[in-house]
Amino acid sequence: MSAAVAKIRVRGLRKAFAGKQVLDGVDLDVAQGTSLVVIGGSGSGKSVLLKCILGLMEPDEGSIAIDGQDLAALDPAARAARRAEIGMLFQNAALFDSLPVWENVAFGLLAQGGMGREAARARAGEVLAQVGLAASVGELSPAELSGGMQKRVGLARAIAARPEILFFDEPTTGLDPIMGAVIDGLIVECVRTLGSTAIAITHDMASAVRIGDKAAMLFRGRLVWQGEAAHLLDSGNPLVDQFTHGRRDGPIQMELRR
Repeated sequence: MSAAVAKIRVRGLRKAFAGKQVLDGVDLDVAQGTSLVVIGGSGSGKSVLLKCILGLMEPDEGSIAIDGQDLAALDPAARAARRAEIGMLFQNAALFDSLPVWENVAFGLLAQGGMGREAARARAGEVLAQVGLAASVGELSPAELSGGMQKRVGLARAIAARPEILFFDEPTTGLDPIMGAVIDGLIVECVRTLGSTAIAITHDMASAVRIGDKAAMLFRGRLVWQGEAAHLLDSGNPLVDQFTHGRRDGPIQMELRR
């Protein structure tokens, strides 16, 4: 792949629901092997952006390309194969209560039919170790795990197939600050080990700085700032500064309903 071609390229992305424009012409490039953090308030379009790239939603307009291939131009099988290269850590881990931990981790490997159960179980043990969990945890049910352990299992599932792209949806939500830092450290380590390209959405500014190389802010469906994640707290952009510092007064006016 040419260095000039982004791993993920989004152009002119638009998506509306019931007349409300949620994404309004988003242009975004994510370079190979880098991590992008997307911030923004509730309803700004962060989750919709991820779902459009994942193929869970169809955009109204615009294009999404991976390695220079426009996903909409591919036949269904090729499009599914490209999207199978994406691993996802969901906001609340989204584990299957009816399956033991190891089967949760290996779910994608088994569902795709390319790996037998014993091999998948062994792979689950390997990735559980990568996120700091003993192989014996694989025999437990999700209900027996703490919130932090569930996040680790969700991360193990996301990396089990060695994906080229990783998505993280609010990875530290519901965790105390120390466990949040632990999860962030594991994310950085896993992304670096795999050489994956990553996109994370988060409201946690400490997490954003820890896991992101680059950062972008969505506001009213548009990207209003892009830059180095290390400069999120001193971006010089009034919208970003108000959001990252949690200031009540500023250009972002919250709609309060009485």
